[in-house]
Amino acid sequence: MGEGKVQAMAWKRACAGLCVPLLMLLAACSATYQPRGAPTQSVLIEGQALVVEDGVRLPLRQWVPAGKPRAVVIALHGMNDYSNAFDAPARYWRGQGIATYAYDQRGFGASALPGIWPGTETLVADLDSAVEAIAARHPGVPLFVLGESMGGAVAITAVTAPAMPGRAPLASRLQGVVLSAPALWGRQSMNLFYRMTLWLAVHTVPSVHVTPPRGLKIVPSDNIDMLRGLGRDPLVLKRTRIDAVSGLVDLMSLAESRLTALPPALPVLVLYGAHEQVLHADSVAEATASLKALAERQPVQLKRYPQGYHMLLRDLCGEAVWQDVAAWMAEPAAVRPVGACPPPILRVAPDAPLSSALPAPAPAAPGSAVRH
Repeated sequence: MGEGKVQAMAWKRACAGLCVPLLMLLAACSATYQPRGAPTQSVLIEGQALVVEDGVRLPLRQWVPAGKPRAVVIALHGMNDYSNAFDAPARYWRGQGIATYAYDQRGFGASALPGIWPGTETLVADLDSAVEAIAARHPGVPLFVLGESMGGAVAITAVTAPAMPGRAPLASRLQGVVLSAPALWGRQSMNLFYRMTLWLAVHTVPSVHVTPPRGLKIVPSDNIDMLRGLGRDPLVLKRTRIDAVSGLVDLMSLAESRLTALPPALPVLVLYGAHEQVLHADSVAEATASLKALAERQPVQLKRYPQGYHMLLRDLCGEAVWQDVAAWMAEPAAVRPVGACPPPILRVAPDAPLSSALPAPAPAAPGSAVRH
């Protein structure tokens, strides 16, 4: 055997000795998700839970006026938040004859396995199921989906997705969609350093939790009392797994790529604050440009609140946003100026003290699985 062949064999053995343990390490460090299981039943509302087809119970909050509502909102919360995010606006809308339903999306709030990312397909399927169940409860009533931040990305992805088996396309079952500061910072908008860092982290330490660094000067809202309440609320996640961050980026990437594919007949109201600091400025600018182009040929409206932040619905000027959303739902085709910020005298008492009588995390449904 020649010297060259000996060296080649030695190199192959060295590579095998290095690559096999490395592949085993990466396999041991695989990401963890909780996808939807096989269907075992029809979707239904059971008490304070939305029970979806695989038997998973998603905690459900309901703000329903007396008598027949004039509209129904299904509200989707943001990353690490939960359904209580909509308590104040939902109580205002209830007074306007509008019913609001909000559920804890899988992996958040009091749902089973909090902190474990469910995957984009699961989030979209759960929304489709929620629309099916809530529409059946309120036949003939105009139905709207409202998504805040991550919830906005879920809404965009859902209304641009193929129809679920046995159902009409989601967009055809809705009267409109409201996107409040939709999270649209996808990989295609990130620089190479961010993309490589996230790829390396999710393939080596996916279960590591990250927290915002101390001294981070990002202000999500000017409602400081509300922010402090979130800090005390045990159902608001304070740490995020690396694989959940990667899953969120997957969702945002898909939503960003589908923004220009919003159904042409679907009315859409998009809300941003002038003091937005959570979303990347470039991604907001790109999304705004795309939405303005869409608005020239389909029913898309874009509102920018001069005193607004990321958490528009909970800002100190949140009541102006609530009023604008209610007015738009009554007449989506009408174009109105941004509502004025009301005097800071409105202090809506919560139906129950924050974190009191909160449901315990829902047990995992029989047969539900966490996948690595």
